[in-house]
Amino acid sequence: MTLAYPLSDPRTEVPAASLTGVMDRLGVQMRFARNAEIYAQDDEVEHLYRLVSGCVRTVRLTSDGRRQLGDFYYPGDLFGLEPGPDHRFSAEALSECTVQVVRRSAVRASAGDAELDRAILTATHRELQRTQNHLMLLARKSARGKVAAFLLAHAEAAEQDRVELLMGRQDMADYLGLTIETVSRTLTQLQDASVVEFPSTRRFSVKRWETLERLAE
Repeated sequence: MTLAYPLSDPRTEVPAASLTGVMDRLGVQMRFARNAEIYAQDDEVEHLYRLVSGCVRTVRLTSDGRRQLGDFYYPGDLFGLEPGPDHRFSAEALSECTVQVVRRSAVRASAGDAELDRAILTATHRELQRTQNHLMLLARKSARGKVAAFLLAHAEAAEQDRVELLMGRQDMADYLGLTIETVSRTLTQLQDASVVEFPSTRRFSVKRWETLERLAE
């Protein structure tokens, strides 16, 4: 059994053409350095964001100081489309990235309330799918199963022999609900078992697909 892709997938359905057209006409492209904040947790929702290049992560800090990682976003993804008045998560540039930004009021004036509402509904549906898949990933009992599922998802989405991981070990740990020590140890075990190979810290290839799929079940 193969794993349903738990992260952002550039093949997912995009919003209506009229919305993307408005963003192309009215949006401003902004560049962000690695680890730069795009918007903050609890900021008022005022803009729509579409990732042009790079990778973005969403992060929430809890009242007791714990860091929760929401998801990763890739080129073509819309993010920050929340139904409420404030952002529940902050958005940070995981790598150097370019983001197309447009005010909601400009979209509303050009495309109308109905188009904006449809975009929010589409984004809410997509975020619900992300959340459900993330919960399924966290529900796996073993650290090896969680890490294997994470690697398998990226390998299936990349559709090439060598897979680039833009996130570091700490991001992986926070996303999987594990410690960084556990993630590092599990990756070493998978490599020692010749399931995957890491020629560098953020690049890997799958050597035994069936084994990785079995571990990810």
